[in-house]
Order: sequence, then structure tokens, then C-alpha cells
Amino acid sequence: MSNIVHDFTTDIPVWKPYVAPLDLAEASAEQLEALKITPSNTKVSDYVLVLAHDVETLKHRSPLFNAVMYNRGGLSRAEREIGAVGASIVNRCIYCAAVHASRYNQLTKDEDVIAAIFSDGVDAEIDPRLKAILTFAVKLSKCPPDANAADMAALVEAGLGKDEILDLILSTSLFGWANRLMHTLGEPITE
Repeated sequence: MSNIVHDFTTDIPVWKPYVAPLDLAEASAEQLEALKITPSNTKVSDYVLVLAHDVETLKHRSPLFNAVMYNRGGLSRAEREIGAVGASIVNRCIYCAAVHASRYNQLTKDEDVIAAIFSDGVDAEIDPRLKAILTFAVKLSKCPPDANAADMAALVEAGLGKDEILDLILSTSLFGWANRLMHTLGEPITE
């Protein structure tokens, strides 16, 4: 029996789609071509197989995701994950929060930051730079027009350069969209 996961966790749940994922044996040549590029260059997940029903969108989505989350320079991979976690917390996307919190923990070998964030949100007592990143990601996710020049100044004061701020905006915004898409296409469960 499976249960829907409602609480934030670093144990990655199973994502159960509402729509049947594409059967690779029945995939068109165009779908197979779009599936050659996967997020983080890993296996093709059920999520991506669901997205493959709209091949034109998938052809653009995976390269965009990889460019935002894995490009060189700018914000560190771990800090991009904090942006994704901040957006996922605001949007209550349990699955995305788990995936990106887990990635942060793997990259940093430190579980205390995510534990504090899951416990206390933006009030978490964490490194000032990470707190500025999280605070901005949460504010941007709640209401994008509310992120203003003062928020940019707080990021600069925390030590972020312009390229890092752009990466934070991109990673946070990407998950503002991705979280909502995941919610409408499936749910996180334990098996």
C-alpha cells in the first residue's frame, strides 16, 4: 500500500504520475530524440516520460533545466539547490524539495542546513550567505514582483556577485514552474 507524502523530507519519495508515462516501445522518433537529453544526464524518469507526451515542450525543457542547474561558473551547485529548495517549500512540492535537499546534502556532506531549513524555514539559523539565498528564493517564489532592489543589495552584502544572483533567480524561477507542473501531473508517495 502506498501513502501520499505530506511532510518535507530528504528521503526521496516515489513520484506517482496521474497520466501514464510514455511507453518507450511505442515512442515516436521525435519523442526518442527529445528523450536523449535528460535532466542531470541520468536515467529517464517517469516524470520525463510523462512530459514526452508533449514532445515539443520536452525538447526545450531538459536542455533548459540542465543549463540552469548545471552550468559552470556563477552560483555553486549546492547554492542552486538551496534556491530550488526555497521555491519547493513555498510551493509545497514535497518531491522536488526532497530531491534538491538530498542533492544539497550530498554535495556539501552536511545535513544540518537542510534540517534547519525544514524545521524553521527562513528563520533557520544557517550561514548568512545561505540564509540570504534562501530568503530571496522564498520571497521570489511567494510573489516575484516583491523581490526588489533591497533584496538584490542583501544578496550583494552576503557576498554574491551578479552572475551568482542571476543563477539564483534562474534556479528559483525554474522551480516555481516545475513545482506546479509536478503537482498537476502526479504526487509523491511511499511504497
